[in-house]
Amino acid sequence: MNGRMILPVLALLSGTVSVEAKVLGTYGATYPIAERDALEEIQERARQVDWQKVLDRRKLESYQGPPDRGTLPRAKRDRTFAVDLTYTMELDVPDGKGGILYPKGYTFNPLEYVVYPKSIVVINGNDPEQLQWFVTSEYADRLDVILLLTEGRHTVVAKRLKRPLFYADQKIIDRFRLKAVPSIVRQKGRFMEVSEIDVRRTTAKKGAGADQGR
Repeated sequence: MNGRMILPVLALLSGTVSVEAKVLGTYGATYPIAERDALEEIQERARQVDWQKVLDRRKLESYQGPPDRGTLPRAKRDRTFAVDLTYTMELDVPDGKGGILYPKGYTFNPLEYVVYPKSIVVINGNDPEQLQWFVTSEYADRLDVILLLTEGRHTVVAKRLKRPLFYADQKIIDRFRLKAVPSIVRQKGRFMEVSEIDVRRTTAKKGAGADQGR
């Protein structure tokens, strides 16, 4: 048994059971009680543990995103800009009948055909001020908000914010042309609108408002 297995096994054995015993007499044949070898008992308890689940849980607790997750600096000012999602076909798309449905070089904007009803919020989960900003923002309790992290431990941030979250990989960052965090991404007509938030300025405003209310 290696060192990693010892701690979980000790945890299993740490509980104590108190039993009040009474002598009720002797009934039938009696036999000596053979004490089990302590190591044998530990090994048996270890075999009863689903170690794959234990290791998966530990792996999840230390998970800080996929290898291609993006890293972005903190926004230094509030600003908003539009992103055009117009896409150019890099290959011919066949129609399944021997012809070409969309030829190479064809361009189209998906937002001309669909409406994206959700808002995407991107933050750095290792930045306490960004976490605090999100908690006090209008987005914290909204079901139509998708939260993405550029950095941070998944279980720690999810527990703090009490909501599901995902990671922003480099493709997402490039697609929405994200330059800083926090960023809010939402559809505005034929474009996606990206709003960068200066959390220092936002915090200062809230602090000033609280002082005036006293």
